[in-house]
Amino acid sequence: MKVVVQRVLEAAVKVEGNVIGEIKKGLLVFLGIGEGDTKEMIDKTVDKLIKLRIFQDENDKTNLSIKDVNGQFLVVSQFTLYADCRKGNRPSFVNAAKPDMAEELYEYFLQRVENEYGSVQSGSFGADMKISLINDGPFTILWEL
Repeated sequence: MKVVVQRVLEAAVKVEGNVIGEIKKGLLVFLGIGEGDTKEMIDKTVDKLIKLRIFQDENDKTNLSIKDVNGQFLVVSQFTLYADCRKGNRPSFVNAAKPDMAEELYEYFLQRVENEYGSVQSGSFGADMKISLINDGPFTILWEL
């Protein structure tokens, strides 16, 4: 599993010109599901995301979690995080999970965030999406399990 976490002031995802998910202050999470990823890995990742202290406190230290700042989640599936560009000029995606498995785990991820945090906005699996965001910091984390 590969995850890109961006601390944002706002973010939105559009499909065919229509906004299908948007948040104010919170985390924009790009989620790449790989071959061999499991529900247990997702459980661990969601738990960590909710507890991740990357928001600033009153002393400008990154000591606060998304819960502490009453932030929001926007999660977007992104198989291209598995791009392998080591050979040739065309990326290979052979390590990304097959679409049926990836969609099942993506939906599970969304459900876990909703169950553990209370709400989540999301993109549309497999759709051509347009993402807009204002990165706060900028603060971006690349996380690989």
